Amino acid sequence: MGVMRKALILAIAAGALAVSGSRNGPITVGPRGELSPQALYSPQSKEHYLSTEDFAYVRPGYNITVNSITIPADLRPLVDVSFTDDLGQPLDRNGAVTPGTLSASMVLARYDGATRNYTSYTTRKQTSAPPSTTPGVEAIQAAADSGGTWTDLAVGHSTYKFKTVLPDNYDQTKTTTLAIYGTRELTDIIGKDYYANVEFDFRPDKQPITDSWDLIRNDACNTCHDPLSAHGGSRRDVKLCVTCHSPQTTDPDTGNTVDFKVMIHKIHYGENLPSVKAGTPYVIIGNSQSVHDFSNVALPQDIRNCTVCHAAPAAGAPVWYTNPSRSACASCHDDVNFTTGENHPAGPFADDSACANCHAPQGDREWDASIKGAHTVPLKSSQLKGLNAKIVSVTNTTPGSKPTVQFQLTNGDGSAIDPKTLGSNLNLLLGGPTTDYGTGQKPPAQPFRERADGSAFDGTTATYTFTNAIPANATGTWTVSMDLRRSVTLNPHPNNGPTSVNEGTVNPVAYIAVTDASPTPRRAVVDLAKCNKCHDKLALHGGQRLNTEECIICHNPNGDDSGRRPADQNPPESIDFKRMIHRIHTGEDLVQDFTIYGFGTPPSVNNFNDVRFPGDRRDCLTCHATTDTYQVPEDEDLETRIPTNTPRDWYTPMQPIAAACLGCHDQKHQAAHAFTMTSPFGEACGACHHPESDFAVDKVHAR
Repeated sequence: MGVMRKALILAIAAGALAVSGSRNGPITVGPRGELSPQALYSPQSKEHYLSTEDFAYVRPGYNITVNSITIPADLRPLVDVSFTDDLGQPLDRNGAVTPGTLSASMVLARYDGATRNYTSYTTRKQTSAPPSTTPGVEAIQAAADSGGTWTDLAVGHSTYKFKTVLPDNYDQTKTTTLAIYGTRELTDIIGKDYYANVEFDFRPDKQPITDSWDLIRNDACNTCHDPLSAHGGSRRDVKLCVTCHSPQTTDPDTGNTVDFKVMIHKIHYGENLPSVKAGTPYVIIGNSQSVHDFSNVALPQDIRNCTVCHAAPAAGAPVWYTNPSRSACASCHDDVNFTTGENHPAGPFADDSACANCHAPQGDREWDASIKGAHTVPLKSSQLKGLNAKIVSVTNTTPGSKPTVQFQLTNGDGSAIDPKTLGSNLNLLLGGPTTDYGTGQKPPAQPFRERADGSAFDGTTATYTFTNAIPANATGTWTVSMDLRRSVTLNPHPNNGPTSVNEGTVNPVAYIAVTDASPTPRRAVVDLAKCNKCHDKLALHGGQRLNTEECIICHNPNGDDSGRRPADQNPPESIDFKRMIHRIHTGEDLVQDFTIYGFGTPPSVNNFNDVRFPGDRRDCLTCHATTDTYQVPEDEDLETRIPTNTPRDWYTPMQPIAAACLGCHDQKHQAAHAFTMTSPFGEACGACHHPESDFAVDKVHAR
């Protein structure tokens, strides 16, 4: 490897080489260090940390280009492809000239524009085996071609001759898709593999393509999945997925179809499927008899929010509301039997021809038989008037004073709301300081929360004075916030409920200077808009907490669930936001139990150990506002931050950095590392994990 690497470096150093196709457009590579992985890749990527020399050797990336596909007289398709790195330079398929062998597997399938389904020419026979309870069942499944012939024409340029022979009567007028997935194996060199997917549409009769599959976009999936990857990581394009995941393919072990529209709906509905609630788990047995049980999947938003996944295609209307079918509808509504008519008011149906007669795209009211109407998200119902809140001013903000708050409540049309109409569902919060909420308070440290429906009201503005005073020893900046909701009865309402919903609003927040010359807002660590990419509308505690700026007032380092946790379940669990959110999203990968007792009578039991996070937790920017907000802080920034009370963890209290990091890294040896790096006067984390150090957060999380 050393000789080959040296040869590549010398070739680059011999003179400038113009290349194109980089992540930032054309660049120049030459002897003066013009090739810079730092300029091409973000600090969240492993490539960013390569030296110029190592970068020139590794040649990061893997891209496949289909140059042509022909179907000769023997009906064994011949594909001409090119392989390149991220700079557009050729890669050796065998890994002899450039590092890392390349695989490329090919699926060839015809597309039916009328049914919007693929049928693959390339197939395999799959036989059920243990853990299947019915071994020996055979099924023909769509699959990649196997046993074809590669011919290498030059470095980065090859042809592949299929082993599959097309039928003599194959339909040359159908749009046909060549889908390729491949892996470049570099784990031993750079610590990661590269994956490439490409789909190439053509008509065998060489006529223009009149229809093609364009129903789901990768970017829609990757809103949460970061990125979507399946079967070991090599399948990443939805269009590639559907060439195999079609009605053609069934799992013989379970009898379940793996048709994409059925399987994906079922996976995302998970624990709420009628069949799962009735006691039948939703399981697919995959390659090497791997068991995939999706019965505990909990979509973090309303499943009826169809547009999250179904973006508008390049032409025409989204198929989800224009093309009803028994298979698509029964994927979620899997207690409906179209053969017998069970749970289907219109009775039995033998095919899809009459579906649209009742299930029009759009009806005249919510939750009617129309597709859009039936999928109305209750919290987006037009029956909700819209609820808005604004803090106009806060006075009397010195230590020992009782703040007076002026605020306005309005409907969506701007009309004023009298506070007394909201009853106990209107509350004002007072907490501080913004350097770290809970400072100077013993656990469980919660803010002052007071019912405000009795506020004086002049028809436009309400006024309320806290009964609790700002502590006499308070310093810095404090925060006033408001949470509110109102119950709205829905008429009409969804057939299966709810009959009413709690309408809330993003909590207004006002920062007040107690001893500061001017208010200093709480540092913004997470971005609410990023939360709502997956959650759509983050709404907690009965739908009245919608703003992370308010959440952290209660979910502070000294907060815990002791007010709700039964005595026989003590010690209490920390609810510190930075630790709690990391633990919730780590979910099934946690070593320790993470259960929080919440509101309700009896108290609700919230266990998060089965949460299946769909993204990659190493990508801190999925939730964090900026790169600065997840780095190890400077010592001076830590001086005002307080330890987190963690009586159920390996040790307590935890200093601020440890509380955040051990939120995900919850094993004993990881806690021991943090504990030994903690002194009575602070943490030593910055010595190794500072942004400029060898083990910086970005570097150890790099992907």
